[in-house]
Amino acid sequence: MDQEPEYIAVNKAKWDERAPAHAASADYGFERFRADPSHLSDVVRFDRPRLGDLAGVRGVHLQCHIGTDTLSLARLGARMSGLDFSAESLRQARALAGDTVDFHESDVYRALDVLDHGGYDLVYTGVGALCWLPSVSRWAGVVAGLLRPGGRLFLRESHPLLWALDEKADQPVLRYPYFEHVEPLVFEEYDTYVATDVAFTHGHTHTWNHGLGEIVTALLERGLRLTLLEEHDSVPWNALPGQMTESADGEWRLTSEPERLAASYTLVAVKE
Repeated sequence: MDQEPEYIAVNKAKWDERAPAHAASADYGFERFRADPSHLSDVVRFDRPRLGDLAGVRGVHLQCHIGTDTLSLARLGARMSGLDFSAESLRQARALAGDTVDFHESDVYRALDVLDHGGYDLVYTGVGALCWLPSVSRWAGVVAGLLRPGGRLFLRESHPLLWALDEKADQPVLRYPYFEHVEPLVFEEYDTYVATDVAFTHGHTHTWNHGLGEIVTALLERGLRLTLLEEHDSVPWNALPGQMTESADGEWRLTSEPERLAASYTLVAVKE
């Protein structure tokens, strides 16, 4: 077997450590999922009007983490599989979803080694996924390989403009690359994006940004046809602390003049 790239080992250590804390945090709402069979994640609820009828749809959620969005899609009628490279994340996901979802452990770029080629009506990817991948073109190739003709990609993702901002500045300013870059951005951060008292020991991460045009072009080059690209002034976590306010739908927007920032987007593309 080929040696695992350094960025995968580094990032996997982070997610393996954080998965139990995420599952225990009220922010992910495991208890709400268990108490209410109709409960959906805030992320899936936000895009439910754009998802359409999922009854009987065979779908796969790439980079599914602890499975709350995956289970939510299953509750909307899809026959879901989930894929993630973190064994601990999948352990938590299986504890939540039981046999409702079929989970697979793999790096995204090797998804076709464990999932069915051309076997899916829907490939779904949630917020905060593409930044962990060095090549959006390779990712688009995996998406195209998984979809049957007529199948669609549904992507809700943080906007590359947001990723380019320095979130620790008193006023957000451009600091990081907007466009895809060869070398990773390397960070040391020992916190996480949910409420928890856990003290983490793994803070080292490797990430990349990908421009919106690069993402769209990569999909077009793989034979997908764009059917929706909608930018949003919100994102489902406090991405710019001190600058954002949470609304009732669980989304965070700039407190002052939110129309200034494209914080996330929804993209839908169909395989020809």
